[in-house]
Amino acid sequence: METAVTIKIYNGYGHRKNLVIYGHVLKGKQRNESMEWNTNGWRYTFRILRLFLLRPLGKAHLRLFFRDQIVDTIAEADGFFKFKWTSVSHLDAGLHPIRIGLVNQHNNVVCMTKGHVYVPHTTQYVFVSDIDDTVLISHSATVWKRLRELLVKNIYQRQLFTDNVYWYQLLSLSDTKQECSNPFFYVSSSEWNLYDYLHDIFKYNQLPSGSFLLSHFKRWFDFFKTGRTDHNDKYRRISRLLRVFPKQKFVLIGDNSQRDPMIYAALATNYPNRIKAIYIRNIKKKRATKTLQLLESMSDTEISICLFNTNNDAINHSKAIGLIS
Repeated sequence: METAVTIKIYNGYGHRKNLVIYGHVLKGKQRNESMEWNTNGWRYTFRILRLFLLRPLGKAHLRLFFRDQIVDTIAEADGFFKFKWTSVSHLDAGLHPIRIGLVNQHNNVVCMTKGHVYVPHTTQYVFVSDIDDTVLISHSATVWKRLRELLVKNIYQRQLFTDNVYWYQLLSLSDTKQECSNPFFYVSSSEWNLYDYLHDIFKYNQLPSGSFLLSHFKRWFDFFKTGRTDHNDKYRRISRLLRVFPKQKFVLIGDNSQRDPMIYAALATNYPNRIKAIYIRNIKKKRATKTLQLLESMSDTEISICLFNTNNDAINHSKAIGLIS
């Protein structure tokens, strides 16, 4: 087994009885991705393409250290790994450190990477947001326009919708305090290859810190299929969150450029008492009537629905239903 590996850990989450953390094991030592975003032209395009040249290390043996607990797992063939475990001790709300190491054939840990899991208060809201054309202007329904945004504009040039940061910052403090903000989950059809890219865009624009739930790792020969993952996978990822956080109310935010309205309507049907509100950005004006009909089919539930054209419309709705003051 190679010892030159990189263990990428994504933000974990959960509560005492259901903790989860994800990551990838990659061959070779990865360079500091954030140092190279401020480039343009072909140099930047190659920088993005290089994300799809990463080589996963499949079937690697990994070991997680959490307080006095040790948990082992085996990575999947594409290097993706997931740890699920129960804490044997009480966990306060907040961030809790973990370490994950690669285990060699002699059962020794040969490298170690640090991460953390976030435990929210049980009385808090959980916000689940799509990314492309919900937060980030991406033209995701058109392959070539989407690829142009990805390959030409660096993280400082990508545009967010007006007042999106302001709205999300208000939501992050809904019915809670600054030191323990509401958890955000950014669920997208974009691949895990783009994790650093998306993480740095969100950090640069000061969006609420949260966990990214992305789609399966892709290799270079699948690059032109980027963002085209089966949308049923988004339903499964969100329903998993609803099971992990059984006591919290959820707010779902998406757009009508693709299948978010149908996915969210299905979730509302199956979890009617768990969802506080559904927000759909009206990206495709031709679909507005159909989107409204789909949302209004949930009128017999207590879920608040909002089809909005601007974030100011969404902010006013959030105030009206008491999500923000």
